[in-house]
Amino acid sequence: MDISVVIPLYNEDESLPELYAWIERVMNEHHFSYEVIFVNDGSTDRSWDVIKELAEKSEHVKGIKFRRNYGKSPALYCGFKEAEGDVVITMDADLQDSPDEIPELYRMIKEDGNDLVSGYKQNRKQGDPLSKTIPTKLFNATARKVSGIKNLHDFNCGLKAYRKDVVKNIEVYGEMHRYMPYLAKNAGFDKIAEKPVHHQARKFGKSKFMGWNRFVNGYLDLLTLWFLGTFGKKPMHVFGFLGTIMFLIGFCAALWLGIDKAWALYHHVPMRLVTDSPYFYIALTMMMIGTQLFLAGFLGDLISRSSAGRNDYQVETTIRCEK
Repeated sequence: MDISVVIPLYNEDESLPELYAWIERVMNEHHFSYEVIFVNDGSTDRSWDVIKELAEKSEHVKGIKFRRNYGKSPALYCGFKEAEGDVVITMDADLQDSPDEIPELYRMIKEDGNDLVSGYKQNRKQGDPLSKTIPTKLFNATARKVSGIKNLHDFNCGLKAYRKDVVKNIEVYGEMHRYMPYLAKNAGFDKIAEKPVHHQARKFGKSKFMGWNRFVNGYLDLLTLWFLGTFGKKPMHVFGFLGTIMFLIGFCAALWLGIDKAWALYHHVPMRLVTDSPYFYIALTMMMIGTQLFLAGFLGDLISRSSAGRNDYQVETTIRCEK
């Protein structure tokens, strides 16, 4: 199969027939073998009924229905598990992503040799409020800096294309759908490209992804990914290092207070008690926090070594000699 189109959705019953008809026309024009996987993320409208109607009319339609709303990342995860195409394309169900982009995305994967191609919505002129556009620019700038993927300008774009190996070897969870390129890079798929795509005005309903909270969550997820990617299998390297530094600073400060007190006693110089000095309690606190950080790193290392995925490495290919 050439292409699998994975479409997570929540309450988009009005747009689904038009979206599928558009995808079907593009696929037939370019003679692709394909499947369209709709993942109904706990919709409360007629979305599932519409998906069933489409499946009855076309053998290319597949559907997954969640019992409740889990979020976009779980929907993509389940869609990726079902995908059979050589190239997997994700898009939103609100008709803002154009299926006309599919042939070029497919070509950039198959002919240009990219592992992942991310869309870049350059023409967002549909009146997005500043409360959305300004955080988006800040978020993308931060994501580029932390991930090291300098050529991507829009991490949030739902229109992306993946080589099949990519979606089968990465795990998207929580709200990590924003960082699919970063997840792919951490798994060793570093041929990542970007394609400017057409962004259309929403035709039905309203956006399900408005508000500042999604950007706060996005930054927290980015921090999680950075930490796991850098120290996930070696937590002692960060916690142990920080703990050792803090303990040594606290210990040296306490030692200095002790030496200073001893010198004053030896020379019969009046001096207040060590415990009356605020520096004593600061030094003691730093030693305690340093010890706790060191133990956290030690326990993290023990957990990491005993986890099922401790030796889970991405092997691209293997050559074995015949005996």
